Amino acid sequence: MDLYEHQARELFEEHGILVPRAEVTDSPKEAREIARRLGGRVVVKAQVKTGGRGKAGGVKLAADPAAAEITARQILGMDIKGHTVGKVMLAQPVAIETEFYVSYVLDRAAGGFLAIASAEGGMEIEEVAAGRPEAVARIPVDPTEGVTSAKAGAIAAAAGLPPQTVDVLVRLWEVLVREDALLVEVNPLVRTAQGQILALDGKVTLDDNARFRQSRWGDGGVEHDDALEAVAAAKGLNYVKLDGEVGIIGNGAGLVMSTLDVVAGCGARPANFLDIGGGASAQIMADGLSVILSDPAVKSVFVNVFGGITACDAVADGIVQALDSVQLTKPLVVRLDGNNAARGRAILDDRAHPLVQQATTMDGAALRAAQLAAATA
Repeated sequence: MDLYEHQARELFEEHGILVPRAEVTDSPKEAREIARRLGGRVVVKAQVKTGGRGKAGGVKLAADPAAAEITARQILGMDIKGHTVGKVMLAQPVAIETEFYVSYVLDRAAGGFLAIASAEGGMEIEEVAAGRPEAVARIPVDPTEGVTSAKAGAIAAAAGLPPQTVDVLVRLWEVLVREDALLVEVNPLVRTAQGQILALDGKVTLDDNARFRQSRWGDGGVEHDDALEAVAAAKGLNYVKLDGEVGIIGNGAGLVMSTLDVVAGCGARPANFLDIGGGASAQIMADGLSVILSDPAVKSVFVNVFGGITACDAVADGIVQALDSVQLTKPLVVRLDGNNAARGRAILDDRAHPLVQQATTMDGAALRAAQLAAATA
């Protein structure tokens, strides 16, 4: 579960990390009053769960309360990367001397966490890492040891951060542990002209499996800013929207993740993550295809299944029945392997749908799906 910036700030404050004074509203008129309370001149920031707000015009400086109302009116309702702005945060401006980047993120491959820090904050860390990789420090953190003052000092030294940031690094680790977070990021963390260290922007992602301990953020289920993710969640599907053109369906999170990598290796971009798990009933396949085909960016669909407990012939039956209820408008490439794979392929051959193709290997199927997506682009 991603938190909004104002929610991340709330956590930072609770853990003793300094942030500028700010308030949140969904009303332009109230924005005027908030600006007046904050001293008149404010930064108006769109509250959406995505990056790139500044480039999209979602972060603006307002010189006075009247300008704050006008600016809030302009930003509210704005679309930023598919996210509609429903609230804005008005914050006191800060005299910045230096900007830094700091974060802790779960490193699944290493079975621990990774501290990522740079003395070059205020811009996307990916850009810094791509242009000047030596400017970004990546320090493994053992979750059983955590971030002590000594560890925080080592992180700061490796990234070229000033000694004043050590306390913030320790407190950010406390946020991650106590709030069940998978990611805690501050960009930028700044040193002001007065020498204070402040978190100007924050991103926090909580572990959905710990929601029972984090009821303060709501117990009505995970919020979805993306419409397709909301539809998929309502159908009980494990779906994540991505920025690509090849729709992906697989059984098992590991297989789906591998499928994303293979498709990317073929020069195409995955449009989603969709894990149907151990079930491949006609209804699940129909729901999955319906969601994926509703994405206008999708140009082809790749179904990648390794038959285990759920045999490939059962998956093929589910696909065939789904094709009777869902109008297939994009090419569908199916790769079946494992238990009863030959029987499953025969079922699809008998159906002989003109838009359904089969491949016997994952690499071959991924390549074909990529080719079909390129041909229909």
